[in-house]
Amino acid sequence: MPVIRPSEAVTHEIHGARFVSYATPGTGAKELCAWRGEIPAGTKAPAHTVNREEIFHLLDGELLITLDGRTDRITPGDTVIINPGATVTVENPTDRTAVSWVTTTIGLEAHLADGTRITPPWAN
Repeated sequence: MPVIRPSEAVTHEIHGARFVSYATPGTGAKELCAWRGEIPAGTKAPAHTVNREEIFHLLDGELLITLDGRTDRITPGDTVIINPGATVTVENPTDRTAVSWVTTTIGLEAHLADGTRITPPWAN
């Protein structure tokens, strides 16, 4: 049984946010990836379209999530289901870091409006 301790998690940073990776093929996952997201105050990630479903659960803080043009304020305990093909933007308009837990299937890609394709290591 693989157990990933916090000291063994791998941290990645992109667009001002931190992704602390726990479950990936490299840690023994066969189908799912899971990570803790840390979105600092004032951060607005670029809009991106995903190819896999993501389950985004907010643990702490407050965020504005825009999903296919609809913006919702989410607070601790809220879960956002992001379907494949959806375009999402995450923004932290507050003065403190927001913390989330995200799960998806292995193979997640994100496509930015400028054509950039991101294959995040925390989800592959």
